[in-house]
Amino acid sequence: MEDLVRYPFFILAVTFPLMWLSTKIGVLFRRKQPEVAQDARDDLNLIVAGTLTLLGLIIAFSFSMATSRYDQRKNYEEIEANSIATEYARAGLLPGVDAARVRMLLSDYLNQRILFYRSRDEQELRRIDECTRQLQYELWSGVETLAEKRDESEPAPFLALVISGMNDVLNSQGHTQAAWWNRIPGGAWWLMIIVAVFSNVLVGYGVRRGEARGLLFVLPILLCIAFFLIADIDAPRHGVIRVHPHSLASLAQSLHARGKAEARDTRNDPSR
Repeated sequence: MEDLVRYPFFILAVTFPLMWLSTKIGVLFRRKQPEVAQDARDDLNLIVAGTLTLLGLIIAFSFSMATSRYDQRKNYEEIEANSIATEYARAGLLPGVDAARVRMLLSDYLNQRILFYRSRDEQELRRIDECTRQLQYELWSGVETLAEKRDESEPAPFLALVISGMNDVLNSQGHTQAAWWNRIPGGAWWLMIIVAVFSNVLVGYGVRRGEARGLLFVLPILLCIAFFLIADIDAPRHGVIRVHPHSLASLAQSLHARGKAEARDTRNDPSR
């Protein structure tokens, strides 16, 4: 079930026929029964109201879960951008060649993180993940090598800042990945659909003979829209509502402009 809800438009295409068919089943059951007495109808209306209330609570709870996970993914995107920007600045504390290498690797790593947010192709994502792991290894190996080579004349606090910042960069990627894997459980989806099916059956069963049949479409339409919205918010890649890497893209533009300015200054002053 969790694989199916990755595609919100699939949920939209499947849930409406299911909800409408459930309502029609209720109508068919009603036609085979004699006219319900007023006391029995009052009891039926009470059951329908209670079932719809339960369905509304389950949908609201699932929507809250989806929005909290969406907010979490957005927050981690900002944290990643801040971690990379901080480490890029701290890399300037390293010796010239090492600083340039770490900053170059961070720029490449930043580009891969932007692709992670924008890509929808599974094969490309596997390539991005592989490249990201390789860059993480190179980044950590770079600062680790510097720590091993450090002699007593080098300021240890500066190197500690760089290592701490690199640790934040790597940890933020892990937190982001965990947030993208954190989805609404399949059991919650099954519960919503089962309660929705029974609600539509009861609504169809409770319709009086001769009443407007067009009203039977209202509940299925509203439910399939609600399910689509929940699935869309909860689907990081395949929905309409997505987490865009605004902070990471803004940082990439800033670093690109900074690199161009430094290159221009170097051409104007060869001694730098």
